[in-house]
Amino acid sequence: MSMLDMLSQRDSWERFYKYKSSLVGNTEFCKRLRRFIDSEGYISVCEKIEVGERFPLAEKSVISKLDSQKKRVVYTYPEAENIVLKLLTHLILRKYDYLFSDGLYSFRPNRTAKDAVRKITRTSDINMMYSYKADISNYFNSVPIDKFLPMLHKSLYDDERLYLFLSSLLTESHVIEDNEIISEEKGIMAGTPLSAFYANLYLKELDSYFAEKEILYERYSDDIILFADSMQKCEKYAEFLKSFIADNGLKINNAKESFSTPENGWTFLGFSYKDGIIDIAPVSVIKMKHKMRRKTRALQRWKKRNGLDGEKAALAFIRIFNKKLFEGSENNDLTWNKWFFSVINTDKSLRIIDNYAQDCIRFLITGKHTKSRFNVKYDDIKKLGLKSLVHEYYYIPNKPCR
Repeated sequence: MSMLDMLSQRDSWERFYKYKSSLVGNTEFCKRLRRFIDSEGYISVCEKIEVGERFPLAEKSVISKLDSQKKRVVYTYPEAENIVLKLLTHLILRKYDYLFSDGLYSFRPNRTAKDAVRKITRTSDINMMYSYKADISNYFNSVPIDKFLPMLHKSLYDDERLYLFLSSLLTESHVIEDNEIISEEKGIMAGTPLSAFYANLYLKELDSYFAEKEILYERYSDDIILFADSMQKCEKYAEFLKSFIADNGLKINNAKESFSTPENGWTFLGFSYKDGIIDIAPVSVIKMKHKMRRKTRALQRWKKRNGLDGEKAALAFIRIFNKKLFEGSENNDLTWNKWFFSVINTDKSLRIIDNYAQDCIRFLITGKHTKSRFNVKYDDIKKLGLKSLVHEYYYIPNKPCR
């Protein structure tokens, strides 16, 4: 039986719903998924796949990167087809997980970015190791499909129907942009559910190489870090990695490429490490402060435009950032408490963000950057509902200790 046959089975959908509803912060998607299952919205999509009817074209859009003004291209399928592909991806990632090496942490069952960082920090002699970090530029949309398809075929040797369906999506040269059909090279299409599996698969030989050499190496999709006991070895490993990436039609993002010595520590996946101290990476702190500053300016304009008092603008700020930092989303790992708290062993960066958030709120209430803003006391801010990162960090059970 092909995995495609499982898409029309109610049991597959109920198991998928049970898994998704077990994730913190997944409420909105689960509501949509429940309605989709109960209305049997998957049936018509599965019937079209069964008879080989052409799949709808993906729609291309350009969005801002998270916590950034930079843009990225993503692709999306219509709602029904997209949910069906989510289930298919869920099934594929579990059945074919055996293909991947231990150093790969992205989109795998029972593995997270936090596990990757924990493994590195618990490595003996990590305080004496040199590191090299790389980021693949526009990875998802740059994968050459002609190179990828033979790899996909080999991996799915036991399910020819599945391969033929996936290859038909990958070789479709048209997408919709601004309500017009255009032709373009789109790689493995960032934003579509299946791109998670594809991104893991395309560089699995690179992952295997470092695993077989017993080199401390970790990859999370397009983010890579490796370690060595000397700079000479580190540079040698980096040269091999860069050569492999180039040979496979990809490019390293020079702006995000770096070597680091033991005394300087390293950063990876939003974390920083130095002399046993695990904290939030400085760039993540800067991004959050920028986001808070932009939102404060927008709320100040909103307040003036509508003749509102400062407390109402402050309450809006608090709602936005309580949700962003604590309450979760469809991808629950993206909130700060879920992403960082169980790994870091210092509150230094948390205090920086707490203080900055309080400053933004004081400005929204008073309209001033002068010392008079401190007439708004911390207890006043707390009564408005602001959650403290530091307080929540110490509140969670089983947090790491220094």
